[in-house]
Amino acid sequence: MDDERDRLIDRIGDIQRDLGRIFAQNRQSSPLFDSNLTMRQLKVVMLLAARGSASGQELAHHLGVGLGTVTGLVDRLVGHGLAARREDPHDRRVRRAELTPAGHSLMEHISNAGLDDFRRLLVHLDTQTLHDLCSVMDRIQAVAAALQEEDPPTRKVG
Repeated sequence: MDDERDRLIDRIGDIQRDLGRIFAQNRQSSPLFDSNLTMRQLKVVMLLAARGSASGQELAHHLGVGLGTVTGLVDRLVGHGLAARREDPHDRRVRRAELTPAGHSLMEHISNAGLDDFRRLLVHLDTQTLHDLCSVMDRIQAVAAALQEEDPPTRKVG
């Protein structure tokens, strides 16, 4: 990459970080901040939301922790009513964790809170800027999809 591209990428990252801080400071209440979950528990919820379900080994790999740590994390999420365990239909020896309706609801509330913040910002932009931003976001989405196809996450269906 050349210097100009590096500077632009750094600046975009700085803007994204600043927006996150602004949104966090301006919010009186957020499902993310109101939650009693630890960061690791939240990561498990996010992984399960993205993957549908995961074995303990898969979670341990993605979190970079041991299986015992994952067992405790999932136990606590089960206790909170956010996750459940079930037998893997392809291998009865494997137990998979998945979100309960309450877990899906939590992730939806967290996502919607962020979207609401972003929408409040967007309504203050002029139509041309919204067209430009939409074009840029479409391009970003296309590149993200292409990168996903190049290096898809390991995912078990079932």
